[in-house]
Amino acid sequence: MCRNIRTLHNFEPPATTAEVEAAALQYVRKISGAARPSQANREAFDRAVAEIAHVTRHLLDELVTTAPPKDRAVEAAKARARAQERYAR
Repeated sequence: MCRNIRTLHNFEPPATTAEVEAAALQYVRKISGAARPSQANREAFDRAVAEIAHVTRHLLDELVTTAPPKDRAVEAAKARARAQERYAR
């Protein structure tokens, strides 16, 4: 998985529209191989981002779990600690 795409399921508060759209954009960039599409491909690129964001929102709304929701601040602190350890070497 692309490192910039983060898990969006089972967080409190739930993933925002901006987070879902950012993940969709990263996904489309990854599979298309283009960070910025050409003018000729812009419409298809933007449409793909919108459709993937839409489907992602539906998926997140339908997923169920018995695990307690994760706290964004706690998960961010864990990620920072892992990064600090990784880059301290």
